[in-house]
Amino acid sequence: MNILLFCCKGFETMEFAPFVDVMGWARNDYGYDVNITTCGFTKTVRSTFDIYVTMDKTIDSINVDDYDALAIPGGFDEWNFYDEAYDERFLDLIREFDKKGKYIASICVGALPIGASGVLSGRKATTYHLRDGQRQKQLAQFGVNVIPNERIVIDKNIVTSFCPETAADVAFVLLGWLVGKDKAAIVSHAMGY
Repeated sequence: MNILLFCCKGFETMEFAPFVDVMGWARNDYGYDVNITTCGFTKTVRSTFDIYVTMDKTIDSINVDDYDALAIPGGFDEWNFYDEAYDERFLDLIREFDKKGKYIASICVGALPIGASGVLSGRKATTYHLRDGQRQKQLAQFGVNVIPNERIVIDKNIVTSFCPETAADVAFVLLGWLVGKDKAAIVSHAMGY
């Protein structure tokens, strides 16, 4: 199973790392066939707080058929996350994953580009809930049925969550979809969750 971990500039490392760690534990310690490919608009992406991460691929080299899932960490407006999160090339990538029925997992404001792509129109989701629900109001403007008080919301093939604290749980949801809930529970327990 192959996961495309897409990093827009200004992505939050705390929301990036759980996908890498959870899938890494699953693959390394239990032999589960889950692989992560990191991707961005550029080969090196500046995340929040000035951490630079080298990507495996750039968006122009992606064939959706090579992947089973798309993972999207959220990010900070102050670090220009939305410059790339709302780029039409990224929105098209999200649309293609959804059209093919592939899994999409996002953390916090990673739900906003999914909403902007249109694939969540009329569906349930959530996003960052603090600061007077500003981001949830933005998500609702995309025609999304926002569930404001749920940590994690699943609607068919898409999982969204409302803050960085949910990051590991979202990664375990994705792992469960890919290898089964029982196997995901083994990894979760081994990691102390």
